[in-house]
Amino acid sequence: MTAVNRNETVLKWGLLSTARINRRLIPAIRAADRAELSAVASRSQPRAEAYAAEWGIPRAHGSYQALLDDPDVDAIYISLPNSLHAEWAVRAAEAGKHVLCEKPLAVSVAECDRIIAAAQSAGVVVIEALMYLHHPLLHKARQLVLEGAVGQVILVRGALSISLDRPNDVRWKPELGGGSLWDVGSYPVSFIRWMVGDPQQVFGWQTLSKSGVDETFAGLLRHSSGVLGVFDCGFRELFRSQAEVFGTEGTLIIEQPHVIAPESRILLRRDSEEREISLPQADPYRCEVDALTAAVIDRVPLPVPLASSRANVATMVALYESARLGLAQLVSHT
Repeated sequence: MTAVNRNETVLKWGLLSTARINRRLIPAIRAADRAELSAVASRSQPRAEAYAAEWGIPRAHGSYQALLDDPDVDAIYISLPNSLHAEWAVRAAEAGKHVLCEKPLAVSVAECDRIIAAAQSAGVVVIEALMYLHHPLLHKARQLVLEGAVGQVILVRGALSISLDRPNDVRWKPELGGGSLWDVGSYPVSFIRWMVGDPQQVFGWQTLSKSGVDETFAGLLRHSSGVLGVFDCGFRELFRSQAEVFGTEGTLIIEQPHVIAPESRILLRRDSEEREISLPQADPYRCEVDALTAAVIDRVPLPVPLASSRANVATMVALYESARLGLAQLVSHT
């Protein structure tokens, strides 16, 4: 199967799984100007049909492969457990489908390389669903830092924690790529990298759950420039989302940075003055749908390319290895 015709003006989407996160993307696809929700797949036909009826989706497939074989689907949203991301992203690309894959893109650098190779070979667009990085608020924050709004950057700090109280949730299962760093940790790690680039060395600490995955993780990222990044994440706290950049001349704070909401804003503090920077409201999930659409139809460069997603996975792999060994680890970006 070949990729969507570049002359097409609308991307027809299929949902590969019936995961809870779909409820965020379904309204975004329907609100987008050049997107149409066409199909959903589950591991059983009755489940797919029930889900399609619940959400008003035209077609239901009783297997994931059946969705990939659907000639009337151009783009696939993959919301499977982390351990299955690479397999189905590769299979979707080989089927000529464009892909929006939930974060993390994969659970190893080798898996990332397989996805990148498959996308390049098939001529399709694949992006990681780190929705907040597609929002204008994060682009404005990085622009301010690059323009010297805080002076020379000294330290970047991020945090994201949730209370994951569902004991059977896949994120508690090590065989499915569970763990707080892979899940909520993807956000503060990517924030630090978004602001100051890729780290040279990392150190990580973790507290393990009864199932063996990290329920709390804290880490330190050291960049070749001397800039430090500090983050924590976890599954045992009440919701907490923080992002700050500290410099020689000021501090930039993003309120509600990772799960963008109406109250999300940038605060820029210099000396005794504080300036608030707000941007027009935008759904971050629609932002990522629009980014993939523009890349496919208009050939616009991706705001968060696969190389960046690969580097985020490489950083988290090194953090996990550091926590396992109790030693600082160099981050391989080759």
